[in-house]
Amino acid sequence: MTWSYLRKNISSFSLVLVLCISAGIGFTGSFDLSINWASAQTGGHVPGSFSGNQSDSEFWRAIKGGVNGRVSIPDKQAGQLVQADGDNWRLVKNGALSIFGGVLIFAVVLILALFYLIRGKIEVESGMSGNTIERFNGLERVTHWLTASSFIALAFTGLNILYGKFIIMPIFGSEIFSTVTSYGKLVHNYIGFAFILGIVMMFILWFRHNIPNRADLSCLAVGGGMFSKGVHPPAKRFNAGQKLIFWAVILGGASLSVSGLALIFPFEMPIWAGTFNLMNMVGLSLPTNLTALQETQLSVLWHSFSAMVMIAIIIGHIYIGSVGMEGAIEAVGSGQVDINWAREHHNLWLDEVENKKI
Repeated sequence: MTWSYLRKNISSFSLVLVLCISAGIGFTGSFDLSINWASAQTGGHVPGSFSGNQSDSEFWRAIKGGVNGRVSIPDKQAGQLVQADGDNWRLVKNGALSIFGGVLIFAVVLILALFYLIRGKIEVESGMSGNTIERFNGLERVTHWLTASSFIALAFTGLNILYGKFIIMPIFGSEIFSTVTSYGKLVHNYIGFAFILGIVMMFILWFRHNIPNRADLSCLAVGGGMFSKGVHPPAKRFNAGQKLIFWAVILGGASLSVSGLALIFPFEMPIWAGTFNLMNMVGLSLPTNLTALQETQLSVLWHSFSAMVMIAIIIGHIYIGSVGMEGAIEAVGSGQVDINWAREHHNLWLDEVENKKI
């Protein structure tokens, strides 16, 4: 029995590892997980031979540096032939940011797989009693699934925008990739408003239950009882870990929402000039005279970074709420949880509910 259990877990871990490595190869487009830049970006060759006494390299270096000419049209930015910030933005987006996201997701999946192999599923140690109590009502469950389903749709369409060129296009071709990405962008834009609604509703419904208290300290001190059997720290309706998830979703969701709206309405919502102005009040020297294009570039980077962190957090949340803990999925499914589950994980909340019935 022990060998069969071990062999099953080793097989599961091997499958997860292969999938993660394959994803890493897809993220970077190479087997050694490095990104190959286009030859035009690294070759150093420049077109033309018409710069007079000045060498072509110096000529193009001046243009790339943002030399401004004079124009008679109202848009004075048209006097700059090359927007050099685009090169730096592309390098960060396709380089450091993409690698960071891939490594982060890989690391989270790997850690959860190892945790499952070592700790196993967190079971109700006293066994299921068969008696249940309502944990979430209908409105709360609708709010949870509205936020969850919209986030999953946004995550997949957003990951496609960032990594699809390296994963979908090589496998299915440029036409399918173009079609998937075009429709995915529409889904991303419109589903984003459902996500915003879900975040607002979550805050209204659960804010008062997620204010930190003393019980959270004892919960954090023992890792929420996640790492040892027989350890059940006292907790109210939400324990310390769930409160961390709640505030991560609220604050991270707000960040995603604002930066996403800034991408949809770049001229109506220039958020970075004002943000940098506030940050400069504490001694920083960030640029505050930003063009609409520069605002958009910054929003893309921040939106992508925030999304990667949120995806990593939600993967952990999905794990605990499904295969990681017995009886947890029922809370947002039927809304009912077993009495023994509630007593082991949220005893203070259970006492409050039972006292109200008396």
